[in-house]
Amino acid sequence: MTKQANNTTFSSQLEAWLKGKQPKTIASLIELFEDKSFAIVFLILMILPALPIPTGGLTHILELVVALLAIEMIIGLKSLWLPNSWKQRKLGKTMEGKVVPLMLRRVKWFEQRSKPRWKWIFTAPLAERLLGVIVLIFTLFAFVAPPFSGLDTLPSLGVVIISLAIILDDALMLFAGFLVGIVGGALVIGLGAAAFEGVTRIL
Repeated sequence: MTKQANNTTFSSQLEAWLKGKQPKTIASLIELFEDKSFAIVFLILMILPALPIPTGGLTHILELVVALLAIEMIIGLKSLWLPNSWKQRKLGKTMEGKVVPLMLRRVKWFEQRSKPRWKWIFTAPLAERLLGVIVLIFTLFAFVAPPFSGLDTLPSLGVVIISLAIILDDALMLFAGFLVGIVGGALVIGLGAAAFEGVTRIL
């Protein structure tokens, strides 16, 4: 789904939200993108871990929230649940001024190259629950990646691309996100195990 019912693109709606006067909160995003609320919140929260910079574990709280929401998808909730204080909390100047605008440019890039493909995949029985499992696994890979290693980037990027695939109804993009997440997870496991073995030898 590259366009919403009112014939505006997802990126244009997101840009209007960013420039609007309403509080920049998860609650306002849910209100705007109600039918895609899980995907849009995944996208917003995982874009920072997906940036190719070491975060030193500062993004763990975002990953925990995404993991909670992925579990909600797995158990079959149709509307995401978060404590009201979390939903009403503003994203902050860094997210609003730097991270979200950067994300918006990436969204436009994907949007220009996307089109609805094999939409039935997203409406198939248990599709949402299976997507929740995939998002949860990739988010856990990002969470356990060693701090300052940058290894959380690819699993997080996998979640970001999968989220865009859900929003744009593009199954080809979904497969791309799955591959990126798998590669990222393999790197986390392989390099993490190598680092652990090195430390144990030293000790």
